[in-house]
Amino acid sequence: MPGPCPQTPEPEPIPGRCGLLEVPESRSHRGGRTIKLTVAIIPATSTKPAKDPVVFMEGGPGGDAIGAIPFLIDSGVNRDRDLIVMTQRGGPYSQPYLACPEIDRFSADAVGLPYDAPSTGRLLVSAAKECRVRLTADGIDLRAYNTTENAADFAALRKALGIKKWNVYGYSYGTDLALTYLRRHPQGIRSVTIDSVVPPQIVSLPWAWDSAQEGINTIFAACEAQPACKSRYPDLSRKLTEQVRRLEANPLTLTVQPPGGGSPVKVVLDGGTLVNLLVTNGGALPSADVPAAIDELARGNPERFARAQAAGAGTPVVAQAHGLTHSVVCSEWAPGFSESDVLEAGRRAFPGWPDTVLAHAPQLPFEYDLCRVWNVPDRTAIQRVTTYSKVPTLIISGTFDAKTGASWGPYAGRTLPCSTAVQIPGIGHFVVPQSPCAQSVLASFLARPTAPDTGCVAGLAPKPFTITPDPERT
Repeated sequence: MPGPCPQTPEPEPIPGRCGLLEVPESRSHRGGRTIKLTVAIIPATSTKPAKDPVVFMEGGPGGDAIGAIPFLIDSGVNRDRDLIVMTQRGGPYSQPYLACPEIDRFSADAVGLPYDAPSTGRLLVSAAKECRVRLTADGIDLRAYNTTENAADFAALRKALGIKKWNVYGYSYGTDLALTYLRRHPQGIRSVTIDSVVPPQIVSLPWAWDSAQEGINTIFAACEAQPACKSRYPDLSRKLTEQVRRLEANPLTLTVQPPGGGSPVKVVLDGGTLVNLLVTNGGALPSADVPAAIDELARGNPERFARAQAAGAGTPVVAQAHGLTHSVVCSEWAPGFSESDVLEAGRRAFPGWPDTVLAHAPQLPFEYDLCRVWNVPDRTAIQRVTTYSKVPTLIISGTFDAKTGASWGPYAGRTLPCSTAVQIPGIGHFVVPQSPCAQSVLASFLARPTAPDTGCVAGLAPKPFTITPDPERT
């Protein structure tokens, strides 16, 4: 049904038309409540657009799909085709919105807490429990907020809009969703693009350590390949291990101003914090600054890491839909593995790091404790399944991505015989908005899905790393 576009924190209004898609909360319980998902349709900039639009699948799970529209427009995704963006069930601007302000408040406070201390974990679990009690008291069936239902929502959207063929573009968790959608609802799909790949058959909490190892080590290898960086910052892997061990044994407490300004905040830097900042690199800690940041830390200057940690102190206007996040993670990613499996994966990835750091999957500390109170059923038999398809697929990865390692793109492509996989050097998570070459490849793929032009990739190399003056030579 048509409706007004949502008011977003962006100064410019959404440049398209909007509406709501009403779907069952649970398709396995007929006659139950319905939910409403916001849909935005951004017209193509071309005067003669193609008839098959692009539909975007947001990451997270629980990310802000509507908030991604400016990045997609700036990337030219709607140059020759209309762009369709829909909130995932439970996501920001959907009804209901599975926000957890309790967890947002914890996250803002957590910048000043030890990352992996049991006391921090208890605060997180308590916040999650409060949120779960509130959401279920509102009648929300958390079991229904999963990737299977998400995929069925997009199938319903295509039918509601009367679209015969469309092109799917998903990033991060949206690739898990896109591959699930391709497997379960293959009708009407002209092409699929997956950016920063999360293969549904492999994603788990231990899996996160494999991606962290690949992304961090690739940054170090790129520094080695640049003579200025290699000379200025030797032995980065050894230095990082030393600093993770040092900070885990003796955390630093500092007061720093967040990168975006505002009042100074207290931050704690321990080994787990350091690792998490490297995994989520970008924004407050760009990849180009990582060697300098590690070198400075080793010399007693933690400022870059401290400021990057302080960036998490403010609660965003539209926050993560934690209710969707944990409903997916706890039913689809966590089951089948244990805390000891996470620890063993961490030890394989980073031998010599403290067990207290390695016991927690990057970005999801204390998740097993949280899942015990979130209490949603195991869905891995339905969801942890490989997608086989001959639909043309473009697979895009960034070599510096420590959230979804670049090698998982070709891994997913092994059962997609009509796929083209490209790896963009020196780019982290969510590649297309960061890489003009990736934008060019995507445009070429959408024009000719069976023969995309990937020529620009061959000439790419990571940008030069930040080189600071060597205090021993000044």
